[in-house]
Amino acid sequence: MSHAPLKPGTAFAFRKTMTVAEQAMFTGISGNLGGLYVDAVRARKAGASNMVAFELAVGGLATTCLSQLGGPTRRIGSIALNFAAPVIVGESVEARAEIVSVDGDDATCRVTCTLSPSGATVVDGTATLVPFAKA
Repeated sequence: MSHAPLKPGTAFAFRKTMTVAEQAMFTGISGNLGGLYVDAVRARKAGASNMVAFELAVGGLATTCLSQLGGPTRRIGSIALNFAAPVIVGESVEARAEIVSVDGDDATCRVTCTLSPSGATVVDGTATLVPFAKA
C-alpha cells in the first residue's frame, strides 16, 4: 500500500460548536456522569457558566484534522494532549493540526484547540500519524 508524502508545514483546521445534544451522546458513550459535565446547576455552583464540555470530546475535534492530514492510509499512532482551560457547552472551538516533522512514513504533528472567536488556547499537544498497515 503506498502512502502519500507528508510535508512539514501542512496544516488543517476544523471548527464546531460544542452542543448540548453532543454532550448527551458523549455522556452515553463514555459513561461519565460527573456533575460538571451533566448538570448545569452543579457546574454553575463550581463557577462555570454552563456544563463543561468533555475534555476528550474537545480534544477529539483534533482527530478530524489529523485524519485529513494523514489521508486514507494513515491513522493516529499516538496523541498527547494538555487541557489548558475548560470549554463550556455552547462555545465554539477551532481545532488545528500541523505536521512539524516527518520520519519515513510517520509524521509528528502539533495539535491545538482554541476558543472562537477569542483565540484562547484550551488544548495543545502532539500526535503521530503512522501508516495503517506497514508496507
